[in-house]
Amino acid sequence: MQNNIYVDLHVLQTVPPSNINRDDTGSPKTAQYGGVTRARVSSQSWKKAMREYFKEHEDKETLGIRTKKIVHSLAKVIMEKDQSIDENSAVKLAEDIFNKAKISTKDQEAKALFFLGGKQQERLASYGVENRDDLQIKEIQGILNKDQSIDVALFGRMVADAPELNVDASSQVAHAISTHEIATEFDFFTAVDDLTSDDQAGAGMLGTVEYNSSTLYRYANVAVHELRFQLGDNKDAVIEALKLFVKSFVLSLPSGKINTFANQTLPDALIVSIRSDRPVNLVKAFENPVKSRNGYVSGSVSSLKTEFGKINRFAEAPISTFTVGDIAGLGEDKENLNELLTAFGETIDRLL
Repeated sequence: MQNNIYVDLHVLQTVPPSNINRDDTGSPKTAQYGGVTRARVSSQSWKKAMREYFKEHEDKETLGIRTKKIVHSLAKVIMEKDQSIDENSAVKLAEDIFNKAKISTKDQEAKALFFLGGKQQERLASYGVENRDDLQIKEIQGILNKDQSIDVALFGRMVADAPELNVDASSQVAHAISTHEIATEFDFFTAVDDLTSDDQAGAGMLGTVEYNSSTLYRYANVAVHELRFQLGDNKDAVIEALKLFVKSFVLSLPSGKINTFANQTLPDALIVSIRSDRPVNLVKAFENPVKSRNGYVSGSVSSLKTEFGKINRFAEAPISTFTVGDIAGLGEDKENLNELLTAFGETIDRLL
């Protein structure tokens, strides 16, 4: 097996007028880069969309839950394991299990969101039922450090009260930014009260919504060797998790204001590179913002290809590169995403 393997994902995606990721004032998020204002979609927003995609397309047993309500979630599984245990006793046992592992709870809720794998919850419930009067911290923490779910392995887990339960994320997702300068616009809207009489004038409601349009550069990577460690050296699970990660990153979309703007777009271009030295973000391709009167995709593709060709000045050439969409000539060009995923999976299989 190759010692270190990294997967880089580069996506160009045109988003029409929208407000898919907002700040605390309701304005679309932005960033200053290259001396101009860019549209921005936070990595947290896109990772949430990816986890929702996981839930729709993956077996729930391989996924985890992130919640403060871990006590009641575990109690429910405990009662399923042993129907003689009533709800109050199950809740008490569940709380004792988490407290024993140094996960603090208050009013039967964790103090912070906790990422718990599905298989881990099943094993905790079985352990609790079998050892109700003799709970051991090492046993409980051992369960929480094994059989990581795909999403916990990819996105990590941080437990302030018990650092020994931390899980290093095997993936990184960058904030998406526009390849060009943007200007925020305002949509003034009114709503009519359906029961307003004919002799009454005026709107029942009025307001404004900020929005912008952009061609986004999106980047993510996965440390395959770290993912393999987190998934217990299960090669098949690693390959399927990687394919799911690629597919979810490409096809997911944050849902903010989606009913208002219907911004249901797909990527224009995708590059997937497999590397042995380190991951490489190509955002520098757009430090000089793309300028055009005829759309930004073509200019963005050209800038991205140019930057991709410069990688070898400082880093090793990729082991393999696959492309789909309005970009070609960088490696193996595929007709569609499914073809890319098949070739990508076969390459990872050989490397592992």
